Amino acid sequence: MSLHEDAVLVLKGYEGQPELRDVYLEHLAAHPDGVYKPCTTGHITGSALVIDPARGRVLLTLHKKLGMWLQMGGHCEPGDDTLEATALREACEESGIASGLSLLPGGPVRLDRHPIPGPCHWHLDVQYAALAPAGAEAEISEESLDLRWFPYEEVAAVADASVVRLLEATLARLGS
Repeated sequence: MSLHEDAVLVLKGYEGQPELRDVYLEHLAAHPDGVYKPCTTGHITGSALVIDPARGRVLLTLHKKLGMWLQMGGHCEPGDDTLEATALREACEESGIASGLSLLPGGPVRLDRHPIPGPCHWHLDVQYAALAPAGAEAEISEESLDLRWFPYEEVAAVADASVVRLLEATLARLGS
């Protein structure tokens, strides 16, 4: 199965945000290359909010290009077989947590479509949550200006609304 086919199956199975989900599916139907960065009308990205429920905190990266505190995430790559693989790879790379991260069961937590500077126009982000192992040591990557654990209650003060919504949806799935 190709990454494109996986993305279609994942999105068809995602029950939240039906209007936005349909935008993603229409994009993929119109663009066989719609999961990769060269698709300039927009492309699918995968991200994961790294969360440590035992300590009530999330790991955010200060994005080098955007100067914003965000969840870990980025572009699909040819070696990614699934959207889950994209999100988990990005979470590991950007968090520096080399092993032990696991995606929260149940598939994507949210979708977030946001404009980006040209030549591409849109990121169609499929957002997951990744559980950090006990004692996880985060290490800053080349893609970040900073990397920091934030208590849940501080996220709204540092991150934009999309990250806050992702945290809220993640906590709801965890039953917190």
